[in-house]
Amino acid sequence: MSVFNQEKLLFTPTNPLPNAVPTIFAFPNEYTVGITSLGYQVVWATLAMRNDLDVARLFTDLHESLPREPELVGFSLSWELDYINILNLLEFLEIPTSTQDRGDDHPLVFGGGTVLTANPEPFADFFDVVLLGDGEDLLTNFLDSYQQVRTADRATKLFHLAQVPGIYIPSLYEVIYAAKDGVITAINPVDSRVPAQVEKQTYRGNTLSTSTVVTEKAAWENIYMVEVVRSCPEMCRFCLASYLTLPFRTANLQESLIPAIDQGLTVTNRLGLLGASVTQHPEFAELLHHLSHPKYADIRLSIASVRTNTVTEQLATTLSKLQTTSITIAVESGSENVRRIVNKKLSNEEIVQAAINAKAGGLKSLKLYGMVGIPGEEAEDLEATMAMMTGLKKAAPGLKLTLGCSTFVPKSHTPFQWFGVNSQAEKRLKLLEKKLKSQGISFRPESYNWSVIQALISRGDRRLTPLLKLTREYGDSLGSFRRAFKELRGQLPPLDYYVHENWNLETILPWHHLRGAIPIATLKKHLDSSGVSL
Repeated sequence: MSVFNQEKLLFTPTNPLPNAVPTIFAFPNEYTVGITSLGYQVVWATLAMRNDLDVARLFTDLHESLPREPELVGFSLSWELDYINILNLLEFLEIPTSTQDRGDDHPLVFGGGTVLTANPEPFADFFDVVLLGDGEDLLTNFLDSYQQVRTADRATKLFHLAQVPGIYIPSLYEVIYAAKDGVITAINPVDSRVPAQVEKQTYRGNTLSTSTVVTEKAAWENIYMVEVVRSCPEMCRFCLASYLTLPFRTANLQESLIPAIDQGLTVTNRLGLLGASVTQHPEFAELLHHLSHPKYADIRLSIASVRTNTVTEQLATTLSKLQTTSITIAVESGSENVRRIVNKKLSNEEIVQAAINAKAGGLKSLKLYGMVGIPGEEAEDLEATMAMMTGLKKAAPGLKLTLGCSTFVPKSHTPFQWFGVNSQAEKRLKLLEKKLKSQGISFRPESYNWSVIQALISRGDRRLTPLLKLTREYGDSLGSFRRAFKELRGQLPPLDYYVHENWNLETILPWHHLRGAIPIATLKKHLDSSGVSL
């Protein structure tokens, strides 16, 4: 039996019309990874329910029957380094990897997802069309607009699509630099018909995303996912998940959440509740009460990161009954000073109480997310993190504690986008690891080298295109990126400029022409409120 035949669909694909647009929708990774992406699932279902499209799926390891002459090829990009697989798949489809090499006989290549919405510029040469923001309305508007110019030449199609809010056509904008390796001096549309700025689109409804397919071949086997909230009201100053996706929205409990859950549980007993801050749904207690009904007794519940001060004993008890053994909270640091800098409204007492409540409610483990290298962080702040972890161990003996720790990476459209990566972060990760392991506390650091690459791409501009292509040949290690920078010296700024340098507030950022949820003047005010200067 094929992998696709093992899928349990929660929607009904339509029968395409005879003249339907032949379309390929790709995920630049293996099937087991791609089919676990809720965003990919939802977009695929949206395409498959349109009778004016004939859509086939493509992954790096397998694919459905592909059209010989597709008109549209789409990618969902949720991890930066998957760009390598985008290039591989384009070559597999015999499509030029560069937009400037495509003609009227080639399909339009479009892309969406968090990575591209945040900063598409390093990948601008790969995509004819980028969809900025939430797909609920944007995808439909894109496809309807394409149908209007389906038979036109490529240039006409692109100019027409550029008029649709949220649709970004990179080739219709010119980036001007002070020098090949200098700062950006201007980003201008190439034609008066093209808008000077493209605004990210925001879906404001209260019916959020749910799984459209369940399969045992997914990375999270047989899981049915429900998006409980979108964005986060806390607005931590480094957080892309909050700032890029504002405003905070919640799924309607009675009208959408509970019916969606009941539908999913007809095909599986594994339920995943997703969102940046799930327990801040105003009716989360009512949702848990509903799930405590005997008819849900055999479900396995997985829950995304929860807000620390919502971890009550009752919450932990209910989760334990639903076969949840662990929860995750993001504390960022054990230092109240650092949490103040990032606007994390959380006290040490609340963190300790969360651990006590988790254990009292029957949970077996508690995972905390932290970060090093946050702007304004000092040595004593690391000591505070170590003290917090040892304090938690004493307060809740027997509860397995894990601190997952990453390096601060500046993200576009956030108040900390002007800061670089702290070059001392790697040493700080190693120090925390040494100290905490000696206390018997599990410490899971995220790769510092990966953080450097992530920062490069998150702050990168179009000059990275040849570098990304070179790195693809060398391999996706930090050493390969350094080698590519050395080879292209003089053609773009050095690695340190993109990764470690603090940028002046008046710098024209690579995404200057792309408008996020918050105006740049407001981001500057939020930065000023942090008390940390560049």
